[in-house]
Amino acid sequence: MSNHVNDGETEEWSCAKCGLPLETAKVQVGYRGSKYPVDLPRCPGCGLVFVPEQLALGKMAEVEKLLEDK
Repeated sequence: MSNHVNDGETEEWSCAKCGLPLETAKVQVGYRGSKYPVDLPRCPGCGLVFVPEQLALGKMAEVEKLLEDK
């Protein structure tokens, strides 16, 4: 994914492969055989999904730990 800033305040991400701007879409995130619907930025062309660092290291890491503790 490539990133460019539009107005200095908001960021717009585009697909490095297709060059298309990412759109928020409901995608299935899988973990240990279970799937969960999540809204994430996704390329409308090739379908590549972008998982922001704060989500991967924050919320998803918390969910992973909770599921492993069960």
